[in-house]
Amino acid sequence: GFLAHTRVTNGFIQGYCATRRVTDARRVFDEMPRQDTVSFNSMIHGYAVSGDVASACRLFEQVPAPTPVTWTSMVAGLCRAGDVGSARRVFEKMPERDLVSWNAMISGHVGNRQPVEALCLFGRMMEEGFTPNRGTVVSALSACASAGALETGKWVHVFVEKNRLRWDEFLGTALVDMYAKCGAVELALEVFTGLRARNTCTWNAMINGLAMNGYSAMALDMFRQMELDGRVVPDEVTFVGVLLACSHGGSVDAGREHFNMISNKYGIGLILEHYACMVDLLARSGHLQEAHKLITEMPMKPDVVIWRALLGGCRLHKNVKMAEIVITEMEATCSGDHVLLSNLYAAVGRWNGVEDVRRTMRSKGIEKIPGCSSVEMDGSIHEFISGDKSHPSYDDIHAKLIEIGGRMQQQGHVTETTEVFYDIEDEEKEQALGHHSEKLAIAFGLIGGPPDATIRIVKNIRFCMDCHKFAKLVSKIYQREIVVRDRARFHHFRGGTCSCNDFW
Repeated sequence: GFLAHTRVTNGFIQGYCATRRVTDARRVFDEMPRQDTVSFNSMIHGYAVSGDVASACRLFEQVPAPTPVTWTSMVAGLCRAGDVGSARRVFEKMPERDLVSWNAMISGHVGNRQPVEALCLFGRMMEEGFTPNRGTVVSALSACASAGALETGKWVHVFVEKNRLRWDEFLGTALVDMYAKCGAVELALEVFTGLRARNTCTWNAMINGLAMNGYSAMALDMFRQMELDGRVVPDEVTFVGVLLACSHGGSVDAGREHFNMISNKYGIGLILEHYACMVDLLARSGHLQEAHKLITEMPMKPDVVIWRALLGGCRLHKNVKMAEIVITEMEATCSGDHVLLSNLYAAVGRWNGVEDVRRTMRSKGIEKIPGCSSVEMDGSIHEFISGDKSHPSYDDIHAKLIEIGGRMQQQGHVTETTEVFYDIEDEEKEQALGHHSEKLAIAFGLIGGPPDATIRIVKNIRFCMDCHKFAKLVSKIYQREIVVRDRARFHHFRGGTCSCNDFW
């Protein structure tokens, strides 16, 4: 009777914790004549997930004999609450770790956007003799996708094949997504075609992957195949990919048609991302008034991404008047994108406007986010920050940049300086552009690795005009394929051209 009663009571605790009613769970926990490990584990996890880390830690210290499950509950809970640092400290203190605890920590890093840490831990787990299971593999593939670590992703693919893990929808989708997000579209298509089990998420990964990589027509064709297949139904994520394809392809009519289809044909509620894609498409195609009207008619509050899309269109079409309206509206709802506005002023030569924006930024304590680019080389991920000289190979990189610059001048390349801060002389601007993070990463890619290998780079912010031109010329002069994933999309550089057709 006692054991049955404890089991029922633990069920109550778990139920309350699952619905975030932690106070009720604690009341039941305190009323128990004797708590067992399950009671403690559920309560600790409940506290951590609800963000009450202090209570979780206090209770953790009261556990008479913590099992690996207790420790893992603490790790998983802290990760869910976003406190990865504390989770990692608990993980490192564990007297013994099982596969579940490794998986909890690896997926914690992935879920909190720390893919490089996740991959390092994945490697360490293997070194310590643990064999990954399906959960580990999905997390590892997800980390490879975020970090753009194609070589590690290929290794995981081989591991799955060798260990005969079944390619179900989840594993298959994770693999398609990894290849697509690493810019290896052919491999993603190969995996997708070979999968017997496909759900909506699998189709979404393929459609979004094609769209992100600039294969707009193929993405729309894939959507038509999905409709014809009939076994799966499109959802809101499908249409993010479809609209992204229209946006990257500059297909305004197709964009309008598919946007209307979302609610009219499929009865799917429009989400923020659908509006963001549509505004981006209209704004970049020069339909600035229509894009602005769409924002004002949105049923939800526009976020910074939507305003930035419209502002990007203003910059592209040098429409200062609309840009100023956008900044005013942005400041009323969220933060203004001062960097884009100052770049627009610089591009049209309105230096007094730039100075005003700079002053506003300084008075509000707004800083420009430094560009960061990462490149995978020999299984390691190397990160570069604009203007940073701390990389061990910096001297070689700098020498390579000088060599590239010389070869480009022979080809008649002129540096695009209008977007750089106006208060430095042109000569200094050229130097500042010379140290943008993606240039450092490209130079490093040319130095290391086999001479014919594709250079793959992941970047945290949007490509600037000069670096885009730089990548095109490097791909032509050095006969190297370069794949860059920036904040918005992929750029595949081959023989002096880019897959985005200079529309980004």
